[in-house]
Amino acid sequence: MGAATWIALLLTHPLEFKTLLQFWMYHEQKRDIKALKEHPTSGWDRQSMRRCWDFLDMTSRSFSAVIKELDGDLARTIAIFYLVLRGLDTIEDDMTIPDAIKQPILRSFHLHTVTPGWTFDGSGPTEKDRQLLVEYNVVVEEVNLLSPEYKSIIIDIAQKMETGMADYAHKAATTGSIYLSTISEYDLYCHYVAGLVGEGLSRIFSASKKEVPWLGSQLQLSNSMGLLLQKTNIIRDFREDVDQQRYFWPREIWGKEEDGFKEMKDLYEPAALQRATWAQSGMVLDALRHACDALDYLRILKNQSVFNFCAIPATMAIATLELCFMNPAMLQRNIKIRKATAASLIMRSVNPREVGIIFRDYARKIHAKAVTADPNFLRISIACGKIEQWLEHNYPSFIHVSSEQGDTKVTLDPRDPRTRIVTLEKAFDAQLAKKKRVEDVRNGLAVAGVEREEGGETPPFMELVAYVMAAFAVIVMVSVTVVYFVLVWSGEGNEDVLNLNWVFGK
Repeated sequence: MGAATWIALLLTHPLEFKTLLQFWMYHEQKRDIKALKEHPTSGWDRQSMRRCWDFLDMTSRSFSAVIKELDGDLARTIAIFYLVLRGLDTIEDDMTIPDAIKQPILRSFHLHTVTPGWTFDGSGPTEKDRQLLVEYNVVVEEVNLLSPEYKSIIIDIAQKMETGMADYAHKAATTGSIYLSTISEYDLYCHYVAGLVGEGLSRIFSASKKEVPWLGSQLQLSNSMGLLLQKTNIIRDFREDVDQQRYFWPREIWGKEEDGFKEMKDLYEPAALQRATWAQSGMVLDALRHACDALDYLRILKNQSVFNFCAIPATMAIATLELCFMNPAMLQRNIKIRKATAASLIMRSVNPREVGIIFRDYARKIHAKAVTADPNFLRISIACGKIEQWLEHNYPSFIHVSSEQGDTKVTLDPRDPRTRIVTLEKAFDAQLAKKKRVEDVRNGLAVAGVEREEGGETPPFMELVAYVMAAFAVIVMVSVTVVYFVLVWSGEGNEDVLNLNWVFGK
């Protein structure tokens, strides 16, 4: 941003100016992949990998930033994973490639990805990621340098994804059916293009030993995370996709028999604004059903860099859904959240509780914008309520956690009725514990020699008795020893000495 842009922002949006200034001043870059100490893991010392980092910046600048901050070799591995799938997606999306040429390339893309020197220059001249395929040989070179475990995951996911993409592309080219018919078909398509990405990332995280080994088997949660992000992009990119004859919205949502549309391009006609808004609402509703699974996925993650990598796109997605909801401008052009909003989300997306609060706040905004005339109104309300319920269940609002000088302090909100319940439960538990201690003493459990149950705790009264008895025994032993030596040294009291010998068993 230039100086003039900063000044204009200060005058027109002072709060956003403050947020961006805070982000610029306080948000520190976690790692510099160009630094000499990072070369063994980032691969910056290799020309092929430097070109791959360039392609990552060109294909997705925002996603590139979070990838580069991943720990160790995860950054390089996921950068290569992303470029492989971006190349595959570029071929699938390119409507200028005939199906006869597209099919064999798609179905053998996982083999091309490990074939040294392979490139593809058959993409249309206007395809934005065309150059990635023209120089795909650098990606192939880096794939072959990955550890066998990482490499096998990437190739496996690519093979699964290419099969699904090829099936959908062939169906559109041969049957003349350019639309997805049902929501279930829409889910399956999104699984191929994004859910599998989530699966691959989870398996890579597990293989890196930075996350729990069983994360890679959490297929439902991984799939939901991918579908939330993919469906958000499909909703936001509606106009761009339709203009390029890419139709991803399922007919079940926008083409209902009674009042639906015949073609997707009819949705942005001014006369159809209200019906188009209801279709848009249905798409947002469909995306929201993946929100709680995505939040559950984030709660599993332990590594901070991995959490940030997953949480930031998720919070961006829920913010984008709120921006698109009931927004007629989305039907006319591509819209994005403001830079200050994005900066605020990046700074806040640091733990599952804060991310849950972000989701709840945007769910409330979506619900506030909903109108009763919308056929989806009730289901929208339920979807937003589920997000609210998720946060309250996992992070109750009456429990306040604060950190002071490294010490974590937990307090309860005295105004909340649940605080009284917790207080009464604690008092009741204390009374039960006190009663049990009294019963233990009455039953003679405090007497020495009585065995306690395995794993049980010694009551405080019994501990005190044991300490007193031990101290008394020590005092007696010391006193007897002193008297004995005094008598021996003085040469007197032979009778006492004999008595003492008898005491010591001599």
